[in-house]
Amino acid sequence: MSKDIKTYQVDELYPAHEGSSHLLLGCRRSDYSASRIAHAVEDCDAHLLNLNLMDDKDRNYDMLVDIRVNRVSGEAIARSLARYGYEVLNFTPGDYPDDDSTLKRRVDELLRYLNV
Repeated sequence: MSKDIKTYQVDELYPAHEGSSHLLLGCRRSDYSASRIAHAVEDCDAHLLNLNLMDDKDRNYDMLVDIRVNRVSGEAIARSLARYGYEVLNFTPGDYPDDDSTLKRRVDELLRYLNV
C-alpha cells in the first residue's frame, strides 16, 4: 500500500513513537467500536496510542480505522483484531527491528553471563 496524502497527514499530526507500529483496519460503520478495538489491542498486552477514523474513497469499506500501538511488531495485534471481526488492511512496524528473537537471544546471553 503506497503512502497517500491521508497517511502522510496522520503521520504529521501523530508522529511515530519509539517502539510503535501502525495498523489500518477496514470495517462497516455498524461494526465500529473504539472500545472493542482497544480491548483487542489490550488482549495482546499492548496499548492503543492513536485511533483515527477516515472515509474509504474506494468504497470497499464504510470506514477506515488507523491505529498506532506501542508494540514493534503488529502481527499479534493484527490477529487479535481479526478475531474481533476487523479486517487488517495493512500494518507497518516501527523503525525498530522485530524484538521477539532478539529479546530471547539477549535474555539467554544475560543468563549465561550471570552463571559465570
